[in-house]
Amino acid sequence: MSIDQRLAELGITLPQPAAPVASYVPAVLTGNLLHISGQISFAEDGSLITGRLGDGVSLEEGQAAARRCGLMLVAQIKAAVGSLDRVSRIVKLGVFVNSAGDFTDQPKVANGASDLMFDIFGEAGRHARSAVGVPTLPLGVAVEVDAIVEVRD
Repeated sequence: MSIDQRLAELGITLPQPAAPVASYVPAVLTGNLLHISGQISFAEDGSLITGRLGDGVSLEEGQAAARRCGLMLVAQIKAAVGSLDRVSRIVKLGVFVNSAGDFTDQPKVANGASDLMFDIFGEAGRHARSAVGVPTLPLGVAVEVDAIVEVRD
């Protein structure tokens, strides 16, 4: 089954890849590693998912925001390499969570993106990961996720 068929089976429609908001490119392919710049949390309607976990944003809302970042990562992968069937492995996700000082569930928030990668790519979606709390993120978003992806020729 192709990844596009898997997306359809899961009822997932990828968003349009977001344009960079500063001086960088969305993706860089070097050798067989694709580095995807941090993708911020956009809701399905295109609005930003903002706020701080542990201070007005619930764990469940944070997980949903991380999932939305994951969907944008997949959209950027497709834009960069043409076909998601070229993905041989999601190597690593870096998850940044806009967190109140006493919020310590960043790994649980990150599962929103991690679980999505497994759902879409199966075993190739299992990856290494960092999940860190930060006091603020660009545009006040709740979550940002970047990725390293191994691709086939």
